[in-house]
Parts: sequence; C-alpha cells; structure tokens
Amino acid sequence: MTVLAFNGSPRKKWNTATLLEKALEGASSMGAETRLIHLYDLNYKGCISCFACKKKGGKSYGRCAVKDDLAPVFQAIEQADAMILGSPIYFGTVSGEMRSFMERLMFQYLTYTEPAQSLFPKKIPVGCMYTMNVSEQMMKEMGYAQHLGINELVLHLLFGSAPESLFCFDTYQFEDYAKVVANWFDPEQKALRRKEVFPIDCDKAYAMGVRLAKQEAR
Repeated sequence: MTVLAFNGSPRKKWNTATLLEKALEGASSMGAETRLIHLYDLNYKGCISCFACKKKGGKSYGRCAVKDDLAPVFQAIEQADAMILGSPIYFGTVSGEMRSFMERLMFQYLTYTEPAQSLFPKKIPVGCMYTMNVSEQMMKEMGYAQHLGINELVLHLLFGSAPESLFCFDTYQFEDYAKVVANWFDPEQKALRRKEVFPIDCDKAYAMGVRLAKQEAR
C-alpha cells in the first residue's frame, strides 16, 4: 500500500506541508508506505496543448507525452494506492504550481467522448487539503468553493471516488507579523488560532490519512 502526497506550497515546513505530513503519518499508522513530493522542487510547466494524449493510435494515447520532471511522478501515481493534493489558496484557487500539475495530471486521462470517461488504469481514493488566510464565511462569500469544486468534480471522474476535502481557514502566515506590512490582520488573534485551532486541523489531516489508507485496504 502506497500513499503519495503533493505539496503545492513553496514552503516545505508551514501550514500545507504540515497538514500533508500529518496525513501521511495517519496513513503510515495503517501500514502504508508514504512519500511527500514538493511540487516547487520539480521542473515542469502546465499542459502545452499538444493533444498527444488524445491522438488515435498514438504511442502516448492516455499518457502525457511531455518528458520532464512530472513523467516519473505520473508513473508513481499509477502505482500508488491513494494520493493527497495539498495547496494554499492564492486569489481564490490553488497555487500556480498545483494548478499546472493538475492540468497535466488530469487531462491525459480525460477522454473527449460523450459521456467523458477515465483512462486511469484503476480507482484510487483522493484527498484534497486547502490552507487559506480567509475565514470560512469569506471563502463562501468570495466563491472559492466553485473553483475548487470543478477540480474535485474532475478528480472524482478520473480516479473513481469523490475526493475527501479538508479546509484550514484563517491561517498563520508569518513567523513575525511585526516584520511585514499586514495591518489588515490581528497578530494576536492569528497566533491564538494557530495555537488552538491548527492542532485540530492537524488531527483532521491525520484522520484523513487513516481513512484513505483504510479505503485502499478494503
């Protein structure tokens, strides 16, 4: 049993990465082998619209033809038993690195047929984790769920089950708020939430990892 996690944040030891690590700890507790991949360490771009993955009889039908750092990652995903995508929310949607990764990951397996179908070779459970500086109410008012829901709808189609989602709100962005121009925020309130709420989010991430591993084990 193998569970892969993908960090769409440029930071390797902050909110998103911490939640992913906790999820992998949960999966590991169920006997899974785990791996955390930091997307910002890889050299790749988004989909280049070559359509090699759609050409009839083509050697790359159903597979991305671009040979860059994502090629071995896609091979690892096809061998994995579950995966978790984690990203901070920038301007209402996932980070640019995560978006480019998802374009490449999803488009290769999506058929241009009616109805659309999946060319992914099996079904695997998927988890999605989102960290954001806004409150839950602001997320709803600003329409974040619509953008994220489209991604999850396609993930459901391609990988066979509805993704499980974890939202982490009102995150603690800086180690020292006094060093940045950010008087929009209350540093004391941010620190208190980091102390009291973020550990709860970490527990939720751990539990997600356990559930994803259990789904695969069944």
